[in-house]
Amino acid sequence: MNTLWDGLFHVVTWVAVLTGLALLYSRVTHSRGRLWRSPMLWGWALIGWGLFNLVEGVIDHHLLGIHHVRGGPNQLWWDLGFLALGVVLIAVGWVIQRRARAMDLCAPERR
Repeated sequence: MNTLWDGLFHVVTWVAVLTGLALLYSRVTHSRGRLWRSPMLWGWALIGWGLFNLVEGVIDHHLLGIHHVRGGPNQLWWDLGFLALGVVLIAVGWVIQRRARAMDLCAPERR
């Protein structure tokens, strides 16, 4: 039963991600190529992925104990590794987005 609820949680979060991407795509008409190549977008995507891992890991693995990354004698280390991956994703995403320049999607593309 725990695995079922965890799976439903992941389905809902993926629907939210896809909805967000669809909204973003619908609002950008002329500069789609520049947007998808933007380090700002991918930096923030990594930050979001890392935050998701941290929240899901702390709540599901540690607080509720619904499931673990890998069960068995070393499950705590696997769970902590999952949280560490979330921290790494946040840090890398932060560095990428901080180095990116904001872009004006309404301005003509420079070549």
